[in-house]
Amino acid sequence: MTREREPLISWVLYHTFKWSLLSPMLHTYFRIKIHGVEKIPQKGPVLVVSNHASYFDPPIVSNCVRRPVAYMAKEELFKVPLLAQIIKIYGAYPVSRGTADRNAIRAALECLDKGWAVGVFLEGTRTPDGRITDPKKGAALIAAKAKVPFLPVSLWGTDKILQPGSAIPHAVSITVRIGKLIDPPNSTSKSELEAVTQKCATVINEMHDLGR
Repeated sequence: MTREREPLISWVLYHTFKWSLLSPMLHTYFRIKIHGVEKIPQKGPVLVVSNHASYFDPPIVSNCVRRPVAYMAKEELFKVPLLAQIIKIYGAYPVSRGTADRNAIRAALECLDKGWAVGVFLEGTRTPDGRITDPKKGAALIAAKAKVPFLPVSLWGTDKILQPGSAIPHAVSITVRIGKLIDPPNSTSKSELEAVTQKCATVINEMHDLGR
């Protein structure tokens, strides 16, 4: 039976880090605006899908949806003793290079079964302007197998956080928009996975086009 939410220790650590460091930084340094928080389910498994333009996107998404979000991470990170324990508590799950798709889907399904919100970048990689142009069907397949809804999230402005030639994050304005839940596919047929994937991409891009 699927659990209603992530482990308590992960929830406590998430909120400790969020309110002591991440949230103050986002509101003062990045001047973040968040729209649609009332649409976020605060318990039960959900698949958070978003656009992706910066290495900062995972913690920003997690902060804005107000609950821990599990993301995949390189297998090598789990071989570092202290770091491995910390990222596991935060919900990271390991994926081996070369078999990322298969392992990522299996690990994401396990996290959802434990009550986590699982984060997936719809394009699978960063894009220069933050818009989704080539969405992948992996998120739809996960949602279909787990029978969980999508929570679409749009990140605007994160593509400008790191500028070429500079290692220091720029104090740019960021806007996060959260959309209504989208039902999962009824089957794993290619046509249905593609249709739902495109629906998620369209919703996210439309929110992104609203700008600041």
